Amino acid sequence: MNNFVYPLMYNNFSNSDFEKLKEFLKLRPILTSSKKVKEFEKRWSSWLGTKYSVFVNSGSSANLLSIAYLKTKYSSGEIIVPTLTWSSDISSVINLGFKPVFVDINLKNLGLAEEQIKKKINKNTRAVFLTHVLGFNCITKNILSLLKKKKIILIEDCCESHGAKFMKKKVGNFGLISNFSFYYAHHITTIEGGMVSTNDKKVYEIIRMLRGHGLLREANYLSTKKNIIKRYKDLNEQFIFTYPGYNVRSTELNAVIGINQLKSINKNINLRNKNFRLFLQNLDDNKYEVNFDMRGMSNYALIVIFKKKFRNFLFRKKFENILQKNKIEFRRGMAGGGNQLRQPYVRNYFKNKKIDLKKYPNSEIIHFFSYYIGNYPSLKNKDIIKICKILNKA
Repeated sequence: MNNFVYPLMYNNFSNSDFEKLKEFLKLRPILTSSKKVKEFEKRWSSWLGTKYSVFVNSGSSANLLSIAYLKTKYSSGEIIVPTLTWSSDISSVINLGFKPVFVDINLKNLGLAEEQIKKKINKNTRAVFLTHVLGFNCITKNILSLLKKKKIILIEDCCESHGAKFMKKKVGNFGLISNFSFYYAHHITTIEGGMVSTNDKKVYEIIRMLRGHGLLREANYLSTKKNIIKRYKDLNEQFIFTYPGYNVRSTELNAVIGINQLKSINKNINLRNKNFRLFLQNLDDNKYEVNFDMRGMSNYALIVIFKKKFRNFLFRKKFENILQKNKIEFRRGMAGGGNQLRQPYVRNYFKNKKIDLKKYPNSEIIHFFSYYIGNYPSLKNKDIIKICKILNKA
C-alpha cells in the first residue's frame, strides 16, 4: 500500500460491487464467460450507443483484436498511429505484421495532428488508429472527412475516455472499431477488462471468434456459421478454427462488477469533469497550460503541461521535488510515459533507420515537461485547491 496523500486513484471499487459479487457467488454459478458477460456487453452497447460489443480481459486485448481483424482483410500495410498513446496500440500493429507510421500530436487535446495525417496517408495506408488521450475527444470533422474520402478505416482507442463526446455522440461510435479499458483507475473498472465495440455485424462476429481461439462456435449468429460448416464437412462443427485467434475472454465475475459500475458512470464522469475545471481555474496560467479544447471532455486525470519559459530541467526537478515532498502521486509524460518513439520496443523495430525526433516537437514537450495527477470522483474541492497551491509554489 502506498502512503500518498493524493494518489492517482483512491478507490474505484465500491462496497456495492462487493455485495453484488457475494449475491452472485451464493448462486454457485458458472464463472467462465456466460450469461453475465452477454448481459454486460448488451448494457455497455446500450450506454455507448453502438450495436455490438465484445467483452475481453483487458484494453490491450481489445487493441490486439482490432488489429487482428485488420489482418483478416490485409496481409500487410501501414497503420497511422500517434506518438502519444499506450504501448499496446503500437505493439499490436507491430506484432501483427503492419508498419506503424507515427504522427505528432497537438497540445490542445493531445490528439493526432490532423495536418500530419493527410501528409502520411498513401496507397499502403490501411487504417488510422486514433487515441482519445486522458478523457479528451480527439476526433475532428476534418479527420472524418479525410478518412471517408480516402476510404481508410478508423479505429478508436477510447481506453482513457469513456463517455467523451464529439457532436453530442460518444466517442467509440465514429470508427469501424473502438476499444475500451476497464482497468482499476479508469472511469469504470472490472478489476481487469476491456471492450471492443462496433456497429458492423461482420466485424462483431469476427472479433467474437478471434477472442475465443478463432472458433466458429464463438460466433453469435447462425447465418455466420452455416456456410462455413458446409465448406468444412470433414470437421466437427464444434471445433472449426476459422481464424488464428486467441483466448482473451473475461469472466462472469468481471461482468457482474461491470454491470454494477455502469450505474454510476455518468455521475462519476460529471464529477471528474467538474474537478478538472476547478483545477484549471486555480492553476497558475503563467507557469502551466490551461487552455485545452475541453468540448465533449470526459476527464481522466489532472493535467499539467509547463509553459514554454518553464520547459527546462531545473524547473522540472523543483516541480517533482515539491510533488514528492507533499506526497502527491504523479506520472510524467502522460499516456504511456510520453513519446513512444523513444521506447526500446519502437527503437528496436526501426533499428536500421534513424528516428528524427525533431519532427515530433509537441510529443517531445509532453515527454519531458508534462504530468498527470489523480482525478477521481471522491476528490474534494478543498484538496484540488490545495494541490494547485502546492504546484503554483514551484
